[in-house]
Amino acid sequence: MGVSAGPATVATDPEAWVAARVCGALEAVFASVAATRADTAALLERVAAEGRRPASRDLAALRPGLHRRLNHEELVSGVGFVAAPGLLADVPAWLEWWQAGADGAVRPLLLDLDPGRSAYSDYTHWDWFTLPRDTGHRAVAGPYVDYLCSDEYSLTLSEPVRIQGRFAGVAAADVYLRHFEAAVLPLLRRLPRPARLVNARGRVAASADPAHLAGSLTRGPDFGELLTVGRPGGYDGLRLVPCPGVPLVLVLA
Repeated sequence: MGVSAGPATVATDPEAWVAARVCGALEAVFASVAATRADTAALLERVAAEGRRPASRDLAALRPGLHRRLNHEELVSGVGFVAAPGLLADVPAWLEWWQAGADGAVRPLLLDLDPGRSAYSDYTHWDWFTLPRDTGHRAVAGPYVDYLCSDEYSLTLSEPVRIQGRFAGVAAADVYLRHFEAAVLPLLRRLPRPARLVNARGRVAASADPAHLAGSLTRGPDFGELLTVGRPGGYDGLRLVPCPGVPLVLVLA
C-alpha cells in the first residue's frame, strides 16, 4: 500500500510528502495487525458465547490467517496475538506467534513461559505490550534487539485487543529494522535537512542524521502529545511532523 504524490507536491511540501510515504510503508503492516486483532476478537467473542474462558488450544484457529499474512506481506517477519496474563484458563501467559524463516518457511515461536524457569515469562513490560494496553491505540515499539523472537534488530507494531470492554492482549507484527530502513531511508535523504523518525517514546526508528542513530533517544519533545494532536510543531529548533495515521514523528534538525 503506497501513497503517491506528484513532483509539485514534493517541491511545495517535502516534509508532508515524506511523512505520508512513511505512513504508506507501514500501513500495510498495520493492516496485518488489524486483521489479527479482528480475528482474535471474533474468536474470543465466540468462546465467551459458549459460557467458558478461552484456552491456548482455541488460539490455534488463528493460524491460517497468521500464515497468510506472513506469506503475503513483504515487511512482516513475525505476527500473532499475545495474551494478557490471566486471559486463558489453562496457562498463565501465551504467545500465539509465527515467524518467517530465512528459507521462507513459516514456523511457530516456542517459548518456555514458566515463571519459575524463564526470563521471558513476563512480557508485560515491553513497549509493544504496554503502549497499546495503556493508551488504547496502535503503537510502534523499538528498534530493539528482539531476544524474545528473532535476535534481530526489529520494530514491533501492535494494537490492543478488547473483549467485552476488557483488555485481552495485543495483536502485533515484527518488522526487521534493515527492511524498514531500506524502505524509508531513501525518503529521508530527499529532505534538505538531516531527518529521523521517532516513536511515541522518542526512540529513533530510522535516521538519515549521523548525529542521531537508530535506537537512540530524542529527549525533550512530548512526542505522544504531538501524535495525539496530529499537527506539525517545533521544539528547540527542531521541526516535528507527525506521520498521518502512524505513531511516528518526522524530526528535522
